[in-house]
This record gives sequence, structure tokens and C-alpha cells, in this order.
Amino acid sequence: MQEDSNYLIVVNDEEQYSIWPSFKKEVPPGWREIGFEGNKQACLARINELWVDMRPRTLREAMA
Repeated sequence: MQEDSNYLIVVNDEEQYSIWPSFKKEVPPGWREIGFEGNKQACLARINELWVDMRPRTLREAMA
């Protein structure tokens, strides 16, 4: 993946984040777009803001 390409931020049911090349259009099963698109650096910076607790959702809920 190139640094200057556009990416989408995607999230799965466990609220784990990743990036997906925007040119591929269809995200993998189990993932959904969150509505943010940009270059790799911008996407990773946004994920850093959003994903403050790295534990999967089900683990966070079990520990609550």
C-alpha cells in the first residue's frame, strides 16, 4: 500500500479498527466503513483518536 493512496477506516463488531484501500470499494465481510477517508497518515491519526481502548468490545463488556 502506498502512503499517498486513499484509504477508508473500517471497524469490525469487536470495535477493532483498520484501514482499507478505497479503490477496492467493497470492504471485507465482518467490517464496515465509519465514513472517514484520507491518506494513510490521516487515517491512522484518526484511528489513534478513536481507538483509545485496544481491548475487544466483548472483553470490555465482560470486565465492566
